[in-house]
Amino acid sequence: MTAPLLSFEEASVLVAERASRLASRSPARERVSLAHAAGRVLAHPLCADSDQPPFTRSTRDGFACRAAEASTHAFLALAGSVRAGDAPTPPLASGSACEIMTGAPVPDGADAVAMLEHVEVAQVKLGGRVRLLPPRTLAPGENLVARGAQAHAGDELLPAGTPITAAQIALAASCGHASLDVFVRPRVAILTTGDELVPVDAEPGPGQIRNSNAPMLAVLVAAAGGEPWVLPTAADNAAALDRALAKASEADLLLISGGVSAGKFDLVEPALARLGAQFHFTGVRIQPGKPLVFGELPARTTSADQNEHGTKCFGLPGNPVSSAVTFLLFAAPVLAALAGSRAPSPRFALAQLAESTSRSARPGLTRFLPAWCTFASVDGALPSVAQVPWHGSGDLAAFARSNCFLVIPDYVSNFEEGAIVRILLS
Repeated sequence: MTAPLLSFEEASVLVAERASRLASRSPARERVSLAHAAGRVLAHPLCADSDQPPFTRSTRDGFACRAAEASTHAFLALAGSVRAGDAPTPPLASGSACEIMTGAPVPDGADAVAMLEHVEVAQVKLGGRVRLLPPRTLAPGENLVARGAQAHAGDELLPAGTPITAAQIALAASCGHASLDVFVRPRVAILTTGDELVPVDAEPGPGQIRNSNAPMLAVLVAAAGGEPWVLPTAADNAAALDRALAKASEADLLLISGGVSAGKFDLVEPALARLGAQFHFTGVRIQPGKPLVFGELPARTTSADQNEHGTKCFGLPGNPVSSAVTFLLFAAPVLAALAGSRAPSPRFALAQLAESTSRSARPGLTRFLPAWCTFASVDGALPSVAQVPWHGSGDLAAFARSNCFLVIPDYVSNFEEGAIVRILLS
């Protein structure tokens, strides 16, 4: 018996709950060089090897001084100069200041830095003097970062489960980590189905199309932290599909594209049932992507909870835009959880609609329409987004001209120009 058709919100909650359970498990680990860590998920907390910063450093070009002395606006004697990379200078004597560059170590005794443009420098025969221009004053700690202000040696800087991007790479490098412990990427089988599909480099015959979903899904999988495993296309017959699924069930996650609707040759759901799959849902009230299957295959090894350790599987619609939308909404969070990520959820943002949306809609469906967002804020306003004209979920040209999806809830028929809307980031 199949599960009932769910609303977008119901399906999202169900997927989030399953992803949360998966994220509580600890995948296998491996160690990779920092140069190859981008896109992976941290498997061990990243800790500071020393105080961060390791010395009190200036954040401005100017003069290190005592804030109380500088705020009197009296001239202070210049006592040397220090640049980034120099060893710390001797402690600062009372009534003096030290010329300092951004990033340089602040001398002991100084508790602030007066910015270069805020001072008057006077040259005298035996040296120089400097004073803070009135009416400005300095507060202790101004224009410097104290030693250990960001972290102390041994402090945890990032927890396990953190996705690694440029910022995390930079932090790891600053702490001397030339390699990192990361979770092993989940293996994701990608199985496209359909007698109409031919390879990308083939010339389609009458009624045939090139297989665009397999390379598209492979890119989406890699971006979401998985290791794509593209299988040969399965023909539209039960025997071929059974053979393909038996092989694909070796993966951590299985994505099946096509064959999940209710037609005569939509054979995926029965084939999964023959393998003993447990179905969480077999359709969601969204457009595009209504015929969507989410389930789990039985574990190959004995376990206290068979379904918790079996292959997770999604039957995605065959139309490419539908396949992309359903992957982003539902498969990507599960994949992120399998990869050990702490944040396994789709990414949404707010934007302002540049023009009214079309009124053509089926009631009761949450719609995800190809759109283009500027991702630029003008005069503090939200980024502007506009729907990309399209001709349904098979319109690859419209999909390629979009960079997000405009979300229209099931209770809204259309939005007017200027409305604040939600977009799904692709």
